[in-house]
Amino acid sequence: MRPHERLDVWKISLDLVADIYRITTSFPKEELYGLSAQVRRAAVSIPSNIAEGCARKGKKEQQQYLYIGRGSLSEVETQLHIALRLEYINKKDHLKLLTTCNRISAMLDGLIAR
Repeated sequence: MRPHERLDVWKISLDLVADIYRITTSFPKEELYGLSAQVRRAAVSIPSNIAEGCARKGKKEQQQYLYIGRGSLSEVETQLHIALRLEYINKKDHLKLLTTCNRISAMLDGLIAR
């Protein structure tokens, strides 16, 4: 088992990716290469950067990848707000996804501080 596979934050971020993919299937077809693709890429970047950071040797380098993952998380949050405003997602799904984002953010902050 790789080091990142033991991290709850990595596992939860994978769940977020799956949820984002499910939600974006209902976005309008004209968003296929727009908002849908952008939020999916940003979501995938979160667990990817966590995994890459865990593969690095130096603490500073590990932290840098965690910061990048946190930046991608902020992108996802912003894109979810846009999707809500455009009425591509409902308030219930928006709240559920943002709650997961908040949980991931707190966990990333904890990892960065260690």
